[in-house]
Amino acid sequence: MKPRRSNLSVPGHVAKMHAKAADSAADVVMLDLEDSVPFEAKEAARQQVIDSLLHLDWAKKTVTVRINGLDTAFAYRDLIAVVEQAGHVLDAIVIPKVNHEGDIHFAERLLGGIALHKGGPDNIGIEASIETAEGLLRASAIAQASARVQTLVFGIADYQTSIGARLVSISGHGEKEEALYPGHRWHFAISRMVMHAKAAGRMAIDAPYGNFRDPDGLRRSAVMACALGCDGKWAIHPEQIAIINEVFTPSQEDIALAAKVIEASNAARSAGRGAVAVEGRMVDQATVRLATRLWEQARHLGLACPSITE
Repeated sequence: MKPRRSNLSVPGHVAKMHAKAADSAADVVMLDLEDSVPFEAKEAARQQVIDSLLHLDWAKKTVTVRINGLDTAFAYRDLIAVVEQAGHVLDAIVIPKVNHEGDIHFAERLLGGIALHKGGPDNIGIEASIETAEGLLRASAIAQASARVQTLVFGIADYQTSIGARLVSISGHGEKEEALYPGHRWHFAISRMVMHAKAAGRMAIDAPYGNFRDPDGLRRSAVMACALGCDGKWAIHPEQIAIINEVFTPSQEDIALAAKVIEASNAARSAGRGAVAVEGRMVDQATVRLATRLWEQARHLGLACPSITE
């Protein structure tokens, strides 16, 4: 699966933003038909998204479309129209407010039916947005509901509403949060979602940071998400992409240390030894697995990696 470090959300009804997003450094572009689109623009936005999918160059991007909620009058036509007309350039459908694995089964059957009707490849994935207490409670079943599920995404604003939490900032990350709750208020929710995503072999994506004029706050939020095991983070403005990509990209120092750990482990194995010391610290097989994962991530991103002696 391609990297999903930065996930840029773009309103579906604003065509000029689509072209800029296609040329951006974001790993993922999500054309949104849900919250960012006014009610009266829903139908026009759907057609605009289809036109943009068909006429812009998305070759270097993972491209997703967020449909409206499955409990709305728009979701069915969103999914059918977008996938039937532009599914060949689409990587995944984002389903908002997934509360039950049945939501995934519904979308899965529709996607399968479209593929049978069209006679083309049946390879469109699903990103499930966890935005309620019920969704988080059932995150394990949601993540395992279908092989189409690629990621779980934390939807922080609606999650706050669902649990009755106090709203003190735009996104619920950073800003005024520390005065309300010292530390990371959403540590448990994100960690639980990540756990269920990774147990099912899926990726985990953090919610956006709402204040795009606060780069320091964005960085803190991204660092915390990365530390909890998230693979990336949503962005609501192109200026957020560079910081998010940087945080979710292994540093050259980390890559060099991973190479040392892997090489030392290889040497110890050849000599019939178990744990070894690297830079004064003992390294066991769990540490080697962490180093190997980071090394593979760096290579997947095309980063410069030192050679390793087998």
